[in-house]
Amino acid sequence: MTFNITAVKTSSNGAWQGDNPLNFAFPLLIIQTALIIAVSRSLAVLFKPLRQPKVIAEIVGGILLGPSALGRNTTYMDRIFPKWSMPILESVASIGLLFFLFLVGLELDLSSIRRSGKRAFGIAVAGITLPFLGGVGVAFVIRSTLYTAVDRPGYAEFLVFMGVALSITAFPVLARILAELKLLTTQIGETAMSAAAFNDVAAWILLALAVALAGNGEGGGEKKSPLVSLWVLLSGVGFVVFMLVVIRPGMKWVAKRGSLENGVVRESYVCLTLAGVMVSGFATDLIGIHSIFGAFVFGLTIPKDGEFGQRLIERIEDFVSGLLLPLYFATSGLKTDVAKIRGAVSWGMLGLVVVTACVGKIVGTFAVAVMVKVPAREALTLGFLMNTKGLVELIVLNIGKEKKVLNDETFAILVLMALFTTFITTPTVMAIYKPARGTHRKLKDLSASEDSTKEELRILACLHGPPNVSSLISVIESIRTTKMRQLKLFVMHLMELTERSSSIIMVQKARKNGFPFVQRYRHGECHSNVIGGFQAYRQLGRVAVRPITAVSPLHTMHEDICHMAETKRVTMIILPFHKRWNVDHGHDHHRHQDGGDGNVPENVGHGWRLVNQRVLKNAPCSVAVLVDRGLGSIEAQSSSVDESNVVERVCVIFFGGPDDREALELAGRMAEHPAVKVTVIRFLVRETLRSNAVTLRPAPSKCKEKNYAFVTTNVDPEKEKELDEGALEDFKNKWREMVEYKEKEPNNIIEETLSIGQSQDFDLIVVGRGRLPSAEVAALAERQAEHPELGPIGDVLASSITHIIPSLLVVQQHNKAHVEEMTVSKIVNESSLSISGDTNV
Repeated sequence: MTFNITAVKTSSNGAWQGDNPLNFAFPLLIIQTALIIAVSRSLAVLFKPLRQPKVIAEIVGGILLGPSALGRNTTYMDRIFPKWSMPILESVASIGLLFFLFLVGLELDLSSIRRSGKRAFGIAVAGITLPFLGGVGVAFVIRSTLYTAVDRPGYAEFLVFMGVALSITAFPVLARILAELKLLTTQIGETAMSAAAFNDVAAWILLALAVALAGNGEGGGEKKSPLVSLWVLLSGVGFVVFMLVVIRPGMKWVAKRGSLENGVVRESYVCLTLAGVMVSGFATDLIGIHSIFGAFVFGLTIPKDGEFGQRLIERIEDFVSGLLLPLYFATSGLKTDVAKIRGAVSWGMLGLVVVTACVGKIVGTFAVAVMVKVPAREALTLGFLMNTKGLVELIVLNIGKEKKVLNDETFAILVLMALFTTFITTPTVMAIYKPARGTHRKLKDLSASEDSTKEELRILACLHGPPNVSSLISVIESIRTTKMRQLKLFVMHLMELTERSSSIIMVQKARKNGFPFVQRYRHGECHSNVIGGFQAYRQLGRVAVRPITAVSPLHTMHEDICHMAETKRVTMIILPFHKRWNVDHGHDHHRHQDGGDGNVPENVGHGWRLVNQRVLKNAPCSVAVLVDRGLGSIEAQSSSVDESNVVERVCVIFFGGPDDREALELAGRMAEHPAVKVTVIRFLVRETLRSNAVTLRPAPSKCKEKNYAFVTTNVDPEKEKELDEGALEDFKNKWREMVEYKEKEPNNIIEETLSIGQSQDFDLIVVGRGRLPSAEVAALAERQAEHPELGPIGDVLASSITHIIPSLLVVQQHNKAHVEEMTVSKIVNESSLSISGDTNV
């Protein structure tokens, strides 16, 4: 059935009046959009175990919906994707593409590219030049083989289009692949991201050149004067200069005026910016390049610092990336007909294109990387990473098809090439490049490192955001004594990597010196609220602070933390608890016994709780979890205090076991600080527990979240007792004059522990996690746990309903033999303390 597009109505009168909604523009657009989203999302779920980027699923989804698969059914194509509907679908998709390229422009920080260094620049140039030359060579073969004399395009535009198609690297796709593979914080990840940023800029310049040349007569049509292409190029250069020289300062003013102190972005400035995207797109289309080029350049003019850009993206990214952009990939797939590739010659051309693209990019990158002294394995990995294709590749191909430079067969070949090269990136890199994790020297426990007087104490402090800063500084300051060697602090800002493009914006914010995810200080400038507090703290001396940003999915965030701890040889990891009490106690110690609003915690999410649990299980060093109840910073007073000016009061509750001994060792370091008063309270075993010991049995699997986990390692109780007594004796001998020591034999451990927590005597309580429990701690195994990862004593003190006042630090000592844990329940009998199955605790 033939349709006149001008006769197509927007909406129907409904099925009851005899109208078929599929014959009307808007209802059909709804069906098409819903089908495309459903297929692309379903494929994304299927490809997720293969760790493939979302772009793969969206391109494959479009191909499946198009003439290559479902489109072979002519009834389906005529009903769901009729030819008259394609201009409407492509127009809507182009709006999404326009705004997405605006977001891509925001991602690209030109200042970081300038600082990336000669190594990344050399690798980028080689990664573009060789595949571009290879593409030019292949273009001669394809032009003479797959084109007839009638539809054969001009040499210049076809050569440039083929060269660009084979030499592009997808910067956003590469960033996500690196994040998935945990390579973002490695040297190879830094180099790949910097080189890809160079490549991105070069790709846009080449694309503008290709479009300008293609406009000089389309597909064998009437040839225009070569001066037309020159005018197009000069106009494009003038447009870019105008945007960067005139519009960029204007957008800085808009960003400054648009961001209020309370964080609310003014609606008028948002509308002005969105209108600017459309106007910029129209301007470049008027010039003769393409509307997306204008949107991309306009994105470059938006300031990368400050809240305006981030808030702006949060307004539009989900709608654009989640709904409109998949339509563009689908339209690309609908234009791709794999059936056009038939015969040995066509399939041979596909093989030639794939081999040329891979060899050119990989060999070019590998050769230069080796020349700049990158190890061979890493250089080869860089080559495969730089071979990633994505959205810009499809844009080039679609423009080429639109300008009739690429015919259906060549278009299908290049789409399959882009799919193949991107698909092989992740599995190939996983096979080739395996970072030497676990081969670093064994990290010393905090207690063991005391003997090493030459080695600095290294701590990895993790945080979710600004609310964690003051409490972490307070804990670090109490550990930093005036007598000990220098302390080196690695501050890791944990950011969740989602499918939203603003996650990559967060990456860019941490990329101020051209290297992703390691943000250094330059010219005293503070680039984030999180790092700002530590920058001021660093000025106190004796603490070297290095901030790091980890951007990762929550389910693999622990790998980043543990790998960083191992790489940097840290002695202890400090994690923020997933709940935080918003109480500003200050240092006056006049607190309300009922806790007030402080007993309503802020929960950052269950996903972050799972991160802590995985770190506790897999950490290569000791771990401490900080439960913050308004612990204030003492760094301002620490430089001028005297022996009597106590700013922070710390209590260590000691029951026994490796974790408690680690907490005791930490207390010794705190005792050296002149502004910290340490009190150690030892709980003794009552006679009733000596005569009626405890047997622990595995808890039912369905109760694991409600029961505590203890280690299943065989231990000698007498030896553990001897170690406890020795640690206490050494502690008292060393710190007798500086620490208050008490012993208690309570009738009820929970009540006595709560009385300590509910008193106004302490600012911070330090306890061991108690994985290898003493008899009195094991007796709490039958208690229903609220936070089992903190151990029995830590859970009691972290409870939301017990009106605890001090903050809490739960310490776990690293011991390779104590990694196997089992959730247990308690049974009282006359036997020795053990876990059922002849495993002694």
